Order: sequence, then C-alpha cells, then structure tokens
Amino acid sequence: METIHIYHTNDVHSHLENWPRIEKFLKQRKTHHQKHKEEILLFDIGDFIDRWHPYSEATKGKGNIQLLNECEYNAITIGNNEGINLPYDDLDHLYDEAHFDILTANFYKKNQVYPSWVKPYKIYPTKNGTRIGVIGVTANFAHLYELLGWKLTDPIMELKRWLPSLKEQSDIIICLSHLGLQDDEKIASEFQEIDVILGAHTHHYFEKGQLVGETLLGAAGKYGYLMGHVTLKLNDQKQINDKKAIVYEVKDLPEAANEQEQIQAFLSLGKERLSQKVTTLQVPLLNDPYKETNFSRLLCSSLKEWCKSDIAMINAGLLLGSLSGDVTEYDLLTICPHPINPCVVELTGREFKNILSETQDENLPHKQIKGLGFRGDVLGIFVYEGILVQDGRIFMNGKPLGMEEKYTLAMPDMFTFGHFFKEVIPSKQKNYFLPEFLRDLLKWKLQQMS
Repeated sequence: METIHIYHTNDVHSHLENWPRIEKFLKQRKTHHQKHKEEILLFDIGDFIDRWHPYSEATKGKGNIQLLNECEYNAITIGNNEGINLPYDDLDHLYDEAHFDILTANFYKKNQVYPSWVKPYKIYPTKNGTRIGVIGVTANFAHLYELLGWKLTDPIMELKRWLPSLKEQSDIIICLSHLGLQDDEKIASEFQEIDVILGAHTHHYFEKGQLVGETLLGAAGKYGYLMGHVTLKLNDQKQINDKKAIVYEVKDLPEAANEQEQIQAFLSLGKERLSQKVTTLQVPLLNDPYKETNFSRLLCSSLKEWCKSDIAMINAGLLLGSLSGDVTEYDLLTICPHPINPCVVELTGREFKNILSETQDENLPHKQIKGLGFRGDVLGIFVYEGILVQDGRIFMNGKPLGMEEKYTLAMPDMFTFGHFFKEVIPSKQKNYFLPEFLRDLLKWKLQQMS
C-alpha cells in the first residue's frame, strides 16, 4: 500500500500571526512522512496575499511568496486577492522567485496565451511511480481582470478542455479550486474523474471532508485558523482504497520558537518600508463612523474628483482612524486597509432618490460587514458630495434633483456586488477604476493639497 499525504491552506489573507505555527507544523510533518517513506504534497488554494498587512503591502506580496518557498509548497492557484488587487506588473513579477508551480488553467494574458509563470496543470510522480495530476482554477471575475490587462476564461470550460489529457497522464486527479463551495459541488458532480477537490474563496471548511459521489472535498476556512490534511491510500494497481480529510486547529498546534517576535517582525518590517512621508497636516483629519467629519468629507470629495462624476457617496466606516501631523504611507494603510476600488454607475434622479432613502435607515450605520473587500468593523453613516437635502428637497450640485435626469454616482466598489441597493445597482453598468484603492486616492489628494 502507498500512502500520500496532502496538506493545504487557503484564504490566509496575510494573517501572518498564524504563520509561524503553520510553518513549524508543516516542516515537522514533512520530516515525519519522509522518515516513514510516505509521499507529501503541499498546496495553497489562493488568497494567501492580502494587502491590508504592512508586510504584504510593502513587498507587493513578494514577502508572502518567500514564506511559501520556505515551507516548500509544491503548487498554488491564484486567488482573486492576488489576481485583481495587484497592478499588472506587480502580479506579472510576483512569482519571479517562486520555488513552486502556479496552476491556474483559466488565467491568461490578453492574447489568450499563458504567462510564462502559469501552467494549467502538472503531473507529480511519487517514488512508487504513481502519477498525481493537479489542475487549478480561479474565480471568474473576468471584467475586473480585463481592466488590469489579463484574460480570464470560464473555469468549467477549462476543466472540460484539460481533464481528458490529464486523465490519460494521471492515476489520481486533484483540483485546486478558488471558486467557492457551490461550484466545487457542481464540479464534483460533473467531473467524476476528479478524486479530490481542495476548495477556497467562500471561506468554508470541512472537519472531515465532504463526499460528492466518489469525489472528496476538502477546505480549511480562512485566515490560517485551520490547516487541511487529506490522506490517500492506494493499492498495488495505484487505485485509491481509502481517502479522508481532516483539519487542524492552528491555535492548538505547538507554539513556534520566538513566535511573537516573528509576528512582530512582519509588522515592523512592513512599517519600516512604508515610512515614506506623504504630507504634514496643519489641521487633524478626524474620524467618526457615526458622524460626518472633515476626514470623511475629504475622502468623498476625492472620490468625486478622481472619478469626474456628478456626485459621490461613501460610508464613514471605511476610515478606521484619524490623522494628524506627519502622515506616512503606513498611516494611510492603517486607516484605510481595504482593497476597495472606486466605481461609477449612471442613475436617474428617481433611482438615486431610492438609494438615498435606503441609506437613511438608522440601523444601517451599525451593520457589521464581512468580506466585499471591507477590512473594518461597521458600515458607518453615509457621506455625500454634490448632494444636499434641504426641507425635504434634494439638490444635485445646487440644482433641484430631476427625476428622469441622469447622473453619474461614484462609490466604493463594495456597493456593486449585490449585497446593497438590490433594487437599483445590480442591473447597472459599472465603470470600475483599477488598480487604485481608496487609500491611493487619499494619498493623491493629500499630496495635491500640500
């Protein structure tokens, strides 16, 4: 019997406070399995990088790649945080020093050719001659990738394209899927030749895996809280006799030597590299998620000016602190860590009035938000630029609102993903501004003011 151990991480999102313990565990397991002449493979299923962390922001993700190298990962697939949160050149050179394979079958350059650093799949032979075929796919945010200069294709189409040849060359097939649970279940039902799907994107996890037909699904949640482990046992004909999946609670793993020092070092190095001064403020910019302040008005006016829109709207919860005196790039990251881009939609006056009415819900500012690129806690009140409500009447840049007149509204892109303003926004054409984040707009405006 041959035993193959597969360890996997996903959606770590630069939560490097958990990394020293994960690294120690993986190195110990590798030594253990090699001693017992058992095969070990190590995969990351995307969103390992998140630019909220100073170390990831300062190194544009390359520091994260070094961490994967040190643990001797075999392969990764790209998550949307790698794919659409880095400018083209930064992503194109992100993996220059990678010692592992980047497997993403539906990720191309605009000419429909794979970048030199991407493969659709790879075969990993074991010492016993078992051929393990591994293919990767990522979430199909085609429009956003296109704005950055890439070409994304339908992941299901790519699986149909590559799996026949992969099956011919492999005894076992593993799919690294940064698509989400619903798509993973669909793939398991449709492509029964896949033995294991390691999932990500929707931050789901399975304590003991999940079987869909004969396909085993494994996933390890988010933020490095969990570590996934799939065990495959094969007979002499290289067929799987037994397969199981478990997860380990990282907080329960043995503490790494100098763990707190390592965690602090990630933060300190990032802070040092982001110490460049942006401006010096003569008047503090104050933040309060439940009140309109000079800081929230500045962000909103910067958004309107950058996008050249008629009006703009933000939520005050985007700002996580105040600024005063000397302001550095680290300060801007600290108070605005979100990978959120500007976006413009065109609305009629009537449609905007409906949105305005929704934002006046007194419970909305206290709403806690997870995901959508938001890295804060509460939504906060809504702040507007170019809009005045007086005695029940709405004015756009000093003129009464025209119900059938069309206006361009600039807003954070988090409001365009279908979770807010469902009666109006989802059906609208969206003009996303990439690769700039909101903190880039703040930097631009502060430097312009100084």
